[in-house]
Amino acid sequence: MTSPDSATVSPRPAAILMTLTYVTGGVGSFIGFYTLRMDPPSLTLSVILGVTIPGILSFFRHAVYNRSDAVRGGWDYGKRNNFQIEVGLANLAWGVFGLLAVIFGWGLAAMAAAYLVSGLYFAAVTVFIVVSGDLKDRKVGGLIGIATWAALCLILGFMGMAAAG
Repeated sequence: MTSPDSATVSPRPAAILMTLTYVTGGVGSFIGFYTLRMDPPSLTLSVILGVTIPGILSFFRHAVYNRSDAVRGGWDYGKRNNFQIEVGLANLAWGVFGLLAVIFGWGLAAMAAAYLVSGLYFAAVTVFIVVSGDLKDRKVGGLIGIATWAALCLILGFMGMAAAG
């Protein structure tokens, strides 16, 4: 359901933030797969690129550019959606947690936990989209992106926990 004024709101800012999220997250993930095999294993740079930056970018996309994101997703109701802002705050929370884990040197297990929390959230979103029937209103590519992101985060989280011993 879109409002008549949806045409005045551009999906472009949200699309740019989404692209940046996937790019930084993907780079961070691949760095994580490499650095977890080092001696000693590390997720420091990976968690900044793969959890912190995507979390902060997603906060801006969902909370600051919420109408742009709603238009991009095809569910603009013509007004601010407070739940969408709450989702942005959740993204910000695990992004900041990842940053704090790096700044305060909480170690590999905390950084892996940042990946696990993010991965569990996106896995739950994936399941919700499939079982709620919401898939018919979404593009399959978006579902594949969310599912892939969830899998990468979960794998890195579990690998990080195993390496932390």
